[in-house]
Amino acid sequence: MKSVSRFLSSILLAALGLQACFALAQSYPGKPIRIVVPFPAGGAVDTLARLVSPKMADALGQPVLVENRAGAGGNIAADFVAKAAPDGYTVLLNTNGHAISPALYRKLPYDADKDFVPVTQLVATALILVAYPKLPAASVSELIALAGSKPGALNYGSTGVGNPLHLTMELLKLSTGVDIVAVPYKGDAPLNAALMAGEVQVAIVPLSTSVQLVKSGRLRALAVTTARRTAVLPDVPSIAESGVPGFESSSWQGFFVPAKTSRAIVERLQRETVKALNTPEVRERIRGMGQEIIGSTPDEFAAKVKADLAKFARIVKQARIPLQD
Repeated sequence: MKSVSRFLSSILLAALGLQACFALAQSYPGKPIRIVVPFPAGGAVDTLARLVSPKMADALGQPVLVENRAGAGGNIAADFVAKAAPDGYTVLLNTNGHAISPALYRKLPYDADKDFVPVTQLVATALILVAYPKLPAASVSELIALAGSKPGALNYGSTGVGNPLHLTMELLKLSTGVDIVAVPYKGDAPLNAALMAGEVQVAIVPLSTSVQLVKSGRLRALAVTTARRTAVLPDVPSIAESGVPGFESSSWQGFFVPAKTSRAIVERLQRETVKALNTPEVRERIRGMGQEIIGSTPDEFAAKVKADLAKFARIVKQARIPLQD
């Protein structure tokens, strides 16, 4: 009799829990939501946040504010969100650098896996190898030849040790045997400015923040890092077809919330994000930046993050990137 009573009690508690979650989802949100961006204003991640936030605000009935917390390769913003209340009002928009940090840093103030709930992957972002327009190299093969003739003489711009752009360039160096020295910048905008001025000769950057610079001739496109060419710049070859067979790398951007956030809130955020991504004006802008809309479910995104945590741990080790403090 006691076992039956316990069973019925557990069913009642589960039902009450589901009812509470439903009520919470119905009342959420009751105040403004913050999207925390780990990089400066003007970069690819900030641009995406400011594209989707007004549409999300319309659907959710509350302001959706973008807050830039740059520094430490994205770890400052990630730590801030990890320690925020799990109530759905603080959302992290991060790149796959989120899956790189555990392999790159000796110690993190948060656990990239356990302290977050993945909400959705918003987009997949093509990367592109670009050069100072006056550099005497108009292709990957010419760059390899030039760098090979002057080991250590060429510089490439980097927006942070171990981020997806840096790791992609290091993989290109490993794949081709060239010696090009990294020069750090604080974001996409200052890096692009340095490239146009000739302060650095080459860089791998997000296609989204460089496509107009390429089209206007202010940067020279050498190749895209994706397996195939992109429709945005169909005349630009991939690195794989430019003499580095099998080379492929791309980035993603996704929403995370603190661990223990209600599943109902996570699903509400995911639904409204996907709706925002698929409004005609947002879809057109995103495609024009060379990004692919994904809008995955929380479970799909969680599986991708887990796989990338393992993948980037291998890459950091193979590239012999020193651990950061």
